Amino acid sequence: MARLVLGLDAATEDRLIADALEAGHQVLARLVGWRDIVDGLDELAPEVVLVGAGRGTLSPELLDACDVRGIRLVALAADDRERALAAQVGLHEVLDGEATWPEVERLVAGGVPLPSRALEPVVEAGHRVSVVAVWGPAGAPGRTLFAVNLAAELAAAGHRVVLVDADPYGGAVAATLGLLDEAPGFAAACRLAGSGSLDRAEFERVAQRYTAPRASFDVLTGLVGPSRWPELSSERVSAALAALRGLTEYVIVDTGFSLERDEELTSDQFAPRRNAATFAALEASDRVVAIGLADPVGLSRLLRGHAELVDHVDPERIDVVVNRVRSSALGIDAHGQIRQTMRRFGGLDGLTLLPHDGRATDAAILSAKTLRDVAPRSPLRAAIRDYALTRVAPIAEPARARRPARGFRLQRAAAS
Repeated sequence: MARLVLGLDAATEDRLIADALEAGHQVLARLVGWRDIVDGLDELAPEVVLVGAGRGTLSPELLDACDVRGIRLVALAADDRERALAAQVGLHEVLDGEATWPEVERLVAGGVPLPSRALEPVVEAGHRVSVVAVWGPAGAPGRTLFAVNLAAELAAAGHRVVLVDADPYGGAVAATLGLLDEAPGFAAACRLAGSGSLDRAEFERVAQRYTAPRASFDVLTGLVGPSRWPELSSERVSAALAALRGLTEYVIVDTGFSLERDEELTSDQFAPRRNAATFAALEASDRVVAIGLADPVGLSRLLRGHAELVDHVDPERIDVVVNRVRSSALGIDAHGQIRQTMRRFGGLDGLTLLPHDGRATDAAILSAKTLRDVAPRSPLRAAIRDYALTRVAPIAEPARARRPARGFRLQRAAAS
């Protein structure tokens, strides 16, 4: 149960308040104007402030006041103008103006209150920051597709997420999301981390933001060209990922495919290694997603690649994902054949199978957006969402509380 202060228009307030009470939350006050909310924070001591994203109810002063007191501030944006205002203010916990209470509930009850623009690490004691590396063998198994949409689903669940393109053979995240790739954001972050300078201000300078109505997240773009791979040294990548742990909740890393040790091919033991960034990301990760294609060639590559991967990563940290599952490539009962093959030849169980959905992926590529934005009913998007919310960031079911008495404290202040 959370203590709420509302600063919404009358129609939105009437639409949400009954569900909020039914969920067991306590509405302390309903106020008009951000000045009234700021003036009442100390007296009311709310845990969450839910406001509209218009100029009358959202301001930098309100955000600062909530940050200082450790109060979560959530805004509902009715249009692009209000979303732009929230981004300008620095508030990332923004939902669509027509969001239902279950969507608001994830931000209200889905975690501890985190300051939106705090310069100190945002992770409270006891919360484990998760670095998830997405790896796959050669043959375009869908690493970038999975990494991008995993980041989107975690962001939609109310988490602060950074998507990192650490592929030393040339990044694809920027093109996938329609972002500028004139300067490699992750390489810049690595240089800053190498000198101990990657703080919140520098991170916001080098990162770009993918903005969506309900699932915005930060992106550190990849190398502009494959010839710049020496910028991603093992020490710099490790330092950058360690710094990002203190600046966000989840770090999703799109890695390279090769697990070849370069030093075996040259007598110069001190030369930079092209695959060093991949090994550093795998070593720093809390979880590794090994993804392969659901066809005879793709499964063979995944099995061989997994055998190499376990030489570098604890098998307990590896989740195996099979992409583009379809009967046209494997025959009848494609799901059963994949599970039987992976169990027989690799001893692998607990697979995550992603259905083939060419129409949705084509639409995402064409519009440079996530599946959540262009094909929310896609079975592929649903499968990635299920993985995100069950294997990476499981959401505890909120306890159902008895409906409180109708009497609660209401305050109506005149508009200033």
